[in-house]
Parts: sequence; C-alpha cells; structure tokens
Amino acid sequence: MQSPILFDMDGVILEGRRTDPQVYADATDAALAELGVEPSRAQRSDLGSSDLEAVADRCAELEVDPATFWAAKEGHASAGTHDRIRSGERGRYEDSDVIDELAERTTTALVSNNRHATAAFVADYYDFDFDAVRGRDPTFEGYRRRKPDPYYLERTLDALDADGGLYVGDSPKDVVAGRAAGLETAFVRRPHNRDCAVPEPTYELDSLWDLECVLE
Repeated sequence: MQSPILFDMDGVILEGRRTDPQVYADATDAALAELGVEPSRAQRSDLGSSDLEAVADRCAELEVDPATFWAAKEGHASAGTHDRIRSGERGRYEDSDVIDELAERTTTALVSNNRHATAAFVADYYDFDFDAVRGRDPTFEGYRRRKPDPYYLERTLDALDADGGLYVGDSPKDVVAGRAAGLETAFVRRPHNRDCAVPEPTYELDSLWDLECVLE
C-alpha cells in the first residue's frame, strides 16, 4: 500500500479558491434572525467578518453568547454552500475524478480549512470514498486552528494511523501546513493561482491527473 494522499477541498476539488463572500453575508443575517437580534449596520458588519475579537465584542454589546452566534453562522454558511453545490452554481474540477482511481491504490483523505459539515457534504455528494474527512470545527478555536496550523492534518494522520504521506493543495498555506505535519506536498495550479509564488512544494502539478505519475 502506498503512503496516504490527503486533499485540500476549495480550489483543489471545488472550483474557486474559497466560499463566496455572499454566503457568509447571508449566513450572518440568518444567524441574527434566528437569535432574534437586530444589530446596527456597524455591528452587523463586524459580526459578518472573520475577526473573532470583533465578533466577540459585538456579541457582548448585543448580549448574545458568541459561541452560539458563531455556531449558527457556521451552520447557515454550510447550508448555503450546499445549496450552491446542488444547484450547480459551484462545481468541481473534472480532474478530481482521479481521486476514485487513487482510492483503489492507497489511503485517501479530505482535510480542509472549510467547515467540517461542508467537507463531509462534498465527500458524500460526490461519492468520494475517502478514508477520513476533516474540516474545521464550528467554534472560535476551530477557526483559529486553520492552516497554516497543521492541527487538522495531524488529527487526520492520527485517525489514519499514519505518520507520513502527501498533501495536495492550492495555496502556500497548504504547503506550509503539510510540511509542519511531516508530509510531502503537491501544489496544483489552477486559474486562481496560476502566477502564485509558492514555497517549494515537493511537487507542482498542472492537473490532479499528474498524481498518477507521482504514485508510480
């Protein structure tokens, strides 16, 4: 059996480098409505941001538990993302078909900075046979543990009982996190990162299909 291959999701499997900002704007409004809160424009702007300190401060002003608000916002963001995937508004890269072939030869996993609910949804919706799936927890601490912190990669390696392998990503953070977790790294070029400088990954790929050559 080959060493495991771990995949990032946004920009590697899903088209586009990240979740559309409108998804988070809508999720913020939905979370506030769910909690019965009517913020000022400035408060709403901060609550819709990823500045955790600002979010906590605004929640305190509105007498809302920040953990409750954040979990609600994350949940609505996942629901909005899933709707966009189902409708075809956000698709996946065709070369991600190679994952099914690779899964017949070695252990595969999905490890994303995106929300865990969305990572699990993508794996199920596209019927990927991953041996492990890991996204961020819907908490402040879960958000802080995103790459380049290797936390989620390390937890996934523990779940796989593996101490090495290859991490496939599309950003410099993926390369940094992969190295910190003791993995080889593969940087896949996409339209959104075609000219991006990257800190010397083990491999540079023009397509996920190139992974077949890496495994030979």
